[in-house]
Formats: sequence, C-alpha cells, structure tokens
Amino acid sequence: MLDTSSRAKSKQLSNFLPAFRFLRPYKWRILLAGIALVTTAGVSLSLGQGLRLLIDQGFVAGSSEALTQTLLLFLVLVTLLALGTFLRFYLVSWLGERVSADLRKAVFRHLLQLHPGFFETNLSGEIQARITADTTVLQTVIGSSLSVALRNVLLFLGGIAWLFWTNPKLTSIVLIAVPLLVSPVVIFGRRVRRLSRTSQDKVASVGAYVGEALQHIKIVQGMNHQQVDEKSFSQHVESAFDAGIQRIRQRAFLIAIVMLLVLGSVGGMLWVGGQDVLAGRVTPGELAAFVFYALIVASSLGFLSEVIGDLQRAAGATERLMELLEAKSEITDPISPQSLPSLVRGSLEINDLHFCYPSRPDSFALQAVNLNIEPGMTMALVGPSGAGKSTLLELLLRFYDPLQGSIHFEGIDLRYLALQEFRRHIAFVPQQPTLFSANVWENLCYGQPDASKEEMLAATRDANAEEFLDKLPQGFDSFLGEQGVRLSGGQRQRLAIARAILRDPKLLLLDEATSALDAESERMVQEALLRLMQERTTIVIAHRLATVIHADQIAVMDQGRVVALGTHQQLLHSSPLYSRLAELQFRQEAVQAA
Repeated sequence: MLDTSSRAKSKQLSNFLPAFRFLRPYKWRILLAGIALVTTAGVSLSLGQGLRLLIDQGFVAGSSEALTQTLLLFLVLVTLLALGTFLRFYLVSWLGERVSADLRKAVFRHLLQLHPGFFETNLSGEIQARITADTTVLQTVIGSSLSVALRNVLLFLGGIAWLFWTNPKLTSIVLIAVPLLVSPVVIFGRRVRRLSRTSQDKVASVGAYVGEALQHIKIVQGMNHQQVDEKSFSQHVESAFDAGIQRIRQRAFLIAIVMLLVLGSVGGMLWVGGQDVLAGRVTPGELAAFVFYALIVASSLGFLSEVIGDLQRAAGATERLMELLEAKSEITDPISPQSLPSLVRGSLEINDLHFCYPSRPDSFALQAVNLNIEPGMTMALVGPSGAGKSTLLELLLRFYDPLQGSIHFEGIDLRYLALQEFRRHIAFVPQQPTLFSANVWENLCYGQPDASKEEMLAATRDANAEEFLDKLPQGFDSFLGEQGVRLSGGQRQRLAIARAILRDPKLLLLDEATSALDAESERMVQEALLRLMQERTTIVIAHRLATVIHADQIAVMDQGRVVALGTHQQLLHSSPLYSRLAELQFRQEAVQAA
C-alpha cells in the first residue's frame, strides 16, 4: 500500500535525484542548456567590470571616447545576455515539459501492469493526483527552478571570486553575513520540506474525493447527499488550505529574514566602502563594481532561499511518484513461459483451489474447489451472495494466484503461461458493463484493436445492438459519456456483448447481466448471449436460475465451496440448497407474472 500519511518520509533533497534518470536521453539538450547557463552567468558577472569602466574611465575621467567604447561594450554584453537567456529558457523549459510527459507515461505504463489487488488498497483519485499534480511540480522545478538554482549558484561563486579580486577587506564584511543567511535557509528549509509533503498529500486527497463523488453523482443526488458531501469536501479543502498556509508562512518567514540580512549587510558594506572612497583608498568605479557583485551574491542567496522550497516540494513529489513506479505486481509472467497449443479448444481444470484476499487473510473466499470443464461446455455457478462465484472468475482471469491448488487451461497451469497469451483467448462480460469515455467504434474494438468496421458491424448485429446504435445522434461516432452514461443498462450490456463477440474467445466468462434489466431488454440480451456462447467454453454466474436451466453442468457454491454439481433436474433432487433457491425464485417470478 502506498504511504499517503501526512508525515514527511524524506529528510534530504536526494529524494529528487531519481527523477534525473528521465533526463538521460536528452544529454545534448542538457549540454546546450548548460553552456547557455554558464554563458549567461559569466556575462552577468562581466557587467560589473563594465560598470567599473563606465564610471572610472567615462564619468570620472571625463573622456567622451572612453564613455562611448564602454557603453558599446556594455551593449554587447547585454545582447549576449539576452541571447543566452533565450536559449537557456527555451531548452530548460523544453526539458521540463519532456521529462514531465515521460514520467507520466512511465507511471501510467507501470500502473497498467499492476495486479488488481493493488487498487483495492489505493484510491484511484489519489493515484490520479500523483500523475497530474506531482508531475506538474517536477515540470516546474526541472523547467524553471532548477536552472534558476544552478544559475544563482554560479553567480554566488563567481560573485564571491570577483569580490575578493576587487576588495578583500570589504569582502570579509560580506562573508560575515553569509552564515547568517545560510542558517535560516537550513532551519526553515526543513520545516518547508516537511510541510510540502503534507500539503501535497492533502491536495491529493481532495482530488480523490472529487473523483469519487462525481463518478457516483446519481447516487449522491438520489440520496440527497449533496449537503453532506459538500460539508465533507469543504473539510478536505480546508485541511489542504491549512497545510498550504503553514508551508507558505514558513517560506515567507524565510524570505523576509533573508532580505533583512541581505539589505543590512549591504548597508554596512556601503558605509565601510564609502569611507574608503572618501579616503581615496578605492575608486568610485571599484566601489560600484563591488556593490554590484555584493548585490549579485546577496540576490543569488535570496533566490536560492526561494528555490529551495520548490526543490523540497519536488523531492516530495518525486518520492510519491517513485512509490508508484516501484510498486511491485504480485501477478507476473513466468521467466520461461510455456506455449499454448496451436489449436486452443478452451478446456479448464480446477484442482483443490484455496484462496483468500490479501485484505482478508483470515477468511477463505474459496476452499477445496474442484471442477473439470470440457471444451464447448457451459458451466453455471449458482449460490447465495458471498459464496465465491465472482472470486472464482477473478482467479480464472489470473487477477490473483491461488494460495493452494491450481487452475489449468489447455492442460497448462496458468502460472506457467504468459498473461497476454492466455488472456487473449478469454472474454469477460461483467454484470455492470464497462464502457469508456469514447465513441461506439472505440468501445467496440477495445478488445480487438485491429478489427475492421465490417467485423464490428457484424458483432453489433449478433448482439442485437445495431438498431439502437444507428439511432444515436451521430451513429457509431456518438460519444457515449463517462462509463457509457448516455445508454440504458440493456444497451450498455448489448454493446459489451458485441465487444466480446468481436474478440472471438475460446473461453467466455459471464457474470450474468440480465438480473437488473426489464423483460424486453432481458430477452434481447439473452438472445445475444446465446449466440455468443455457441461453440465456446462458457462459465456463467447465474443470479437467475431460469437462465441456466439448460447449462451442461451447474456448480452450487456456498461459503467458498462447491457443495453440489449436476444438471438442473439432478440438483432439484440431490441438492437442498439448489432446490430451496429454485423454489424461492420460481415462486417469486410466478407471483410477479400473476
């Protein structure tokens, strides 16, 4: 599980370093940006000498020619500074955008490979916030703050060198102030680093809450829960606001103290330097150059005190992103996967299967399950809620591995097969169909990306879906909305069945989709399912027994065990649980019909 607590795990900016590996493919751009950075820093430092010449040889000496030459030199330096700044800003900003994009793709690619159990303990909204907000922080730092920090480090070091060269005595005054400037940076920097992580976690929780509320907006409104959710959301927002204000307050204190110390030390330096000018020990140009370099040194420290907060935020953001990238999937391909036969028929064999969910290690979801499913057979799973039916389907898809026992597909243990090779022979139609925020074409070909339009149209005809899809405002180009919200339940189910038909699987897994539909929708969906099940091995979870009366075999499950196995007629006489379920359900349907 990801660490989403408010405490700061990191104590050092070194947590930012893993992000640098995303810069490696762009070495030449980094080199050019570095050259531009050094050039602009050097030109900025050279302006001090231009200022000294301008005053001593132009103004003080009263030479018009020297003044003109000095101003021309000054103009050349300023032009170089402008060109170098343009190149540095463009290249560094490009790197920030590029690294942010690469990092988002890397995190998303890794998330797609993680086992479903990972997302049971980690909120999708929290993960989304990390991919968006945290990568934006890194983009800002790499594309701006980091280059500003490096530039000011160069200006600081170069300024100190020029200060010593110009006037060692005055430089000693400046150096006395440096420890005073560094101390608050260290003290307040630690607090800012801790509060930055807290602030980012709070903002992520806000995003997670919004995503969940909007995703279930019909339930929110149907339950008149708006005011409660609004109040709860306000508490999340205010918590994030308080965390952000604490961080801003510490940064404000840091900036104010640095400014006070900087300007105070500059004032002291001017007083001492002014005495030397009056005594004739230094020239006005030297004092002006010294003040220029002192201001560069002081301002560079001031910028660094501000940038340090951004770098600490980036350290927290990097840490959170690396947690995602370093998360390990518990379901992986074998080192040397076995190959399925050239002709896959769809046989399944389940031997002594035991399983419990990671979040509930003391409670078995499946116990000693044994089933043998021949190619082309229809196996129905029935039983009360919580009997383990859906869990068995999740293991057949290898979303989890059993604690004990095995599942064999075509005679090969699923753990010895490559996940993609095995799953490409399976289609799964859940009770609540999953549609994506796209048009009909994109939803149809989700499981078969290279399908032609003719194949997709044929699949919709077989699924009894073509008629209502043609009537959509833009036909098959119509946008279906989030989770297919623009379609009815029966229409969504038929579109999901068409997608499964298009996949042409050998093994079909159905979490029966007719229990929540009206009679007409159920009839059309049932017809589509019968076409889909032809000549395929099918395992169907039956919530309504009338739909599986003609199944080849029915497995009755209770408390994670298969307690009876047989046909409908056999189970009516041999299984008290099945007989009771059938009696209750058929009696209810008879009452409804009457």
